[in-house]
Amino acid sequence: DINKRLKISWSNWGFGLETLEEGLKRLKKNNIEYVELHGNLYGDDIGYKSEEVMKILNEYDIKVSGICGMFSRYNDLSSNNPIYQQNAIDYIKRQLKFAQEVDGKYLLVVPAAVGRNIPYDSSEIIRSTKILKSLEKYFEKNKIRAAIEPIRAAETTIIHTVKEAKNYIKLVDSKYIRHINGDVYHMLSGEKHIGEAILEAGEQLVNLHMADSNRMALGEGCLDIDTIIMSLYILKYNERECFVTFEPLGPGGDPYPAMNEVPDPKKLDILVKKSVEYFRKREEIILEYLKMK
Repeated sequence: DINKRLKISWSNWGFGLETLEEGLKRLKKNNIEYVELHGNLYGDDIGYKSEEVMKILNEYDIKVSGICGMFSRYNDLSSNNPIYQQNAIDYIKRQLKFAQEVDGKYLLVVPAAVGRNIPYDSSEIIRSTKILKSLEKYFEKNKIRAAIEPIRAAETTIIHTVKEAKNYIKLVDSKYIRHINGDVYHMLSGEKHIGEAILEAGEQLVNLHMADSNRMALGEGCLDIDTIIMSLYILKYNERECFVTFEPLGPGGDPYPAMNEVPDPKKLDILVKKSVEYFRKREEIILEYLKMK
């Protein structure tokens, strides 16, 4: 049904130390109906409180698409340090409970730490899949989809492509851990063709992170957005509980310090407005083409 538009969301961890309410005001102003919340429950006393979050979400009539899991070397599923492995287990449990409480649909999971591109050894995939498999009952209990995200080789040691993500999921061997979170910025580095990679992910694709080729607002780089939109409609992505989530984090190698910095709200206003307007404009052009077919 091409009359149903793609569901768009925004990953709010790029908003840094801005309050949730300030971010949701911006999303509402730009007709964004979903938010991907920063997985910021790093401990029992740190991060969002579900009751407070639900109150603000209801006030602005915005729903949660999912939770953006943040995996560093200190909560690394593939780590050879049991303390960091336990941190990863505890972290995922907290995010799953929170995701269920705010009616999120998925938790983004990265198989190895982001920001570490030197392997510990040759057993990282074995450790990572084993630990994630041990958590399947928590995904089942909270009814949250595990969305495995391939990350470019410059930022992590394992799982850089959709094909590798699918093989990783087979190794986990769980009907509750079987979905994929794509990211077009990482696909530009790891995939031969982004459209083909999206089709290869197929019905396992539950969320697609979106930014232009320079990781800036859509329309400011050279990303072939038309092919991406076309591929999603071919998958009937618009007819399922799946999301296109904007995550333009800016150029450079390490966007993560921005999580803990005060942002410039005017720049964020422009970033959101330009991205959404460009995406919807290109979507309408593609839909007109499809109708002609």
